[in-house]
Amino acid sequence: MAIVWINIWDAQSGVKAKGLTNQCFNARRYIATIRMANANPGIPQCKNCWKWGHLTFSCRIQGSKCIKCNGPPKSENHCEFGWCCKANNKINPPHLETKKDEPCLHTFKYMNCCGEHQADATTCLFWKNQFNKEWHQKKYSEICENKIKSICLVGNEEMKQ
Repeated sequence: MAIVWINIWDAQSGVKAKGLTNQCFNARRYIATIRMANANPGIPQCKNCWKWGHLTFSCRIQGSKCIKCNGPPKSENHCEFGWCCKANNKINPPHLETKKDEPCLHTFKYMNCCGEHQADATTCLFWKNQFNKEWHQKKYSEICENKIKSICLVGNEEMKQ
């Protein structure tokens, strides 16, 4: 016996998948029957912007984000193009450049939970709750509320000045 998983790109109603269910076909001398599988109940994490709740192919941002610093370069080019690994003499104390063959040793705040880890870390609260849809919805609504509050606070300070 063998199990083969096939993803079918379908409409939301699942018309194509329903039409294929219980259909038989020959694979050499064997007869195979197509059965429905349970959908993965987990929350997907986009490998483009590293946010939870959508797949990479449906991501709306242009380009891709770095898994470490959330900057514009892809993770493979982080040490070469990442903002944290470039030299900056204008700040006090000056920031030294990361050498070519050395890994990036900087710590980051992950954009979703503000934890000090990469976006795909298994220690992240978002990763630990990847099968809890209500938890994710609650957390993202809290993040949105906090962003709106901080924007309002900045706007009020600017209006006072």
